[in-house]
Amino acid sequence: MADDEDEYVFSLAPLADGLLAKAPDAHASRSAKTVYGGGGRALGQTLIAMAAGTDLGEHNNPGEATVMVVRGLISFAYGGQSWEAKPYELFAVPPEGRHAIKAVEDSVVLLTVARQVS
Repeated sequence: MADDEDEYVFSLAPLADGLLAKAPDAHASRSAKTVYGGGGRALGQTLIAMAAGTDLGEHNNPGEATVMVVRGLISFAYGGQSWEAKPYELFAVPPEGRHAIKAVEDSVVLLTVARQVS
């Protein structure tokens, strides 16, 4: 957050730096922090840092989601195809089917998920 008085402004750069510094020594060579939402809220945003070569293996989409690359270079695989994304590129995660994300370089992504909340 920018400061204690402003709970609505988040500076991603220092968070990304800290997570990226922790990733190589962390479980599965990645570290993450929920930036906004989660815990029963419809909107969730999580910053995920991954050391080069690390992947988020094939998994289903948890809801309507986008991924924005903050740092590094990632490869996104879906439906037998893959493509690379670099900083400031944002892509929508396909709503059905399994997908995977791999860090080609040390990378940080911002995952945004909209969930059904009852």
